[in-house]
Amino acid sequence: MTDERHSATQRFYDRISHVYDLIADAGEHEAREKGLAALHARPGERILEIGFGTGHSLVDLATAVGSTGHVSGVDIAPKMRDVAQHRVTKESLADRIDLSVAAIPPLPYDDAAFDGVFLSFVLELFPLVEIVGVLREIDRVLRPGGRVCVVSMATTRDDESDSFLEKTYKWLHHHFPHIVDCQPIDVVNKVRAAGYDDVEETRMDIWTLPVATVVGWKPAAGSP
Repeated sequence: MTDERHSATQRFYDRISHVYDLIADAGEHEAREKGLAALHARPGERILEIGFGTGHSLVDLATAVGSTGHVSGVDIAPKMRDVAQHRVTKESLADRIDLSVAAIPPLPYDDAAFDGVFLSFVLELFPLVEIVGVLREIDRVLRPGGRVCVVSMATTRDDESDSFLEKTYKWLHHHFPHIVDCQPIDVVNKVRAAGYDDVEETRMDIWTLPVATVVGWKPAAGSP
């Protein structure tokens, strides 16, 4: 992501940080919750969320990993971090969550630092040419046998037709990308292209827009 695009994205999400839940979460929460269930964070695990927004998933993840686990989060917008920090502090979970502000890639974490990585309506914000690189950077911070779960707007399948809303959304993204900043992507093939061979997908619609939840597993140590 270029410095100019990074700055514009940061300013946009800073501006909407206190109203983001009203704008987007009403439509996204069901898909996000399905993604959290697919990631299946367990007690004692270390989990990273990329693009944590206002912090709803951070709370769910920290509850799932328990007092023996830990959750890290990275987001591009300082004011989103402030809103999320308030939420996790209010839930008395700040002792097991650390939050960072950074544009990625790279991720500001060591190799093999996490058991799982979660992204919800984030990957499709990156330019198409950068998405596989983002997924490979995620692979770097995953331990062998770890998994990534991506919830994203998805392209229609070959045997499907775009709904009117899908066509409109793509047109708006093409002509006004500074306003409609995300785009439907072929999530499964992007995850596979990043080196994840073991991949599972489930799909749903939000207002006729297809959404995919994709989990990819990093091969365990010693796997061929």
